[in-house]
Amino acid sequence: MTDGGTPVDGGAGAVGHDAALVVIDMQDVFARPSSPWAAPAYPSALAGTRRLLPAFAGRTVLTRYVAPKVPDGAWRTYFDEWPFALVPEDDPIYDIAGLADAVTAGAPVVSRATFGKWGPELDAATRGAGELVLVGVATDCCVLSTALAAADAGRRVLVVADACAGSTAENHERALEVMRLYAPLIEVTTVAEVLAAG
Repeated sequence: MTDGGTPVDGGAGAVGHDAALVVIDMQDVFARPSSPWAAPAYPSALAGTRRLLPAFAGRTVLTRYVAPKVPDGAWRTYFDEWPFALVPEDDPIYDIAGLADAVTAGAPVVSRATFGKWGPELDAATRGAGELVLVGVATDCCVLSTALAAADAGRRVLVVADACAGSTAENHERALEVMRLYAPLIEVTTVAEVLAAG
């Protein structure tokens, strides 16, 4: 890797020294099998994420989805369908699940009442990193929404397929295929490729 976060060879999974790991919405509401929003492959995504954490010490940001205090517009219809999730942001369903050590280590946490987590808060939390390595849930919702917006903002985005989980295995694969269409702004990679490139 070279200074400025530019990969030496531009190969899949290659990351710059200042790339930030963004752990998207690894929360109880997606981890708990009985939850209506459960991501069945959450344990696999968590294992992949935990493998990456040491390589991004001091460069990791966690995000959380939280419900809006008062749903507006289309969100009103959304929460008519999912009323269980219309709870305050400190409700246990929105707790980060399985990553207590990252929280304890002081990783910043960005909470937003939108599927996509890209915005001024995440830009600031990642210290304006030019490269973002995305992991988390759900591939077909919050990961996808964050990746597209960050890419539009000019960030190089790497989505780590085996550290993400979708609402179903099929939807996970569909979302990855959509994101591959955005190459070279968005690259789909693996945990092994990211670690080998480091």
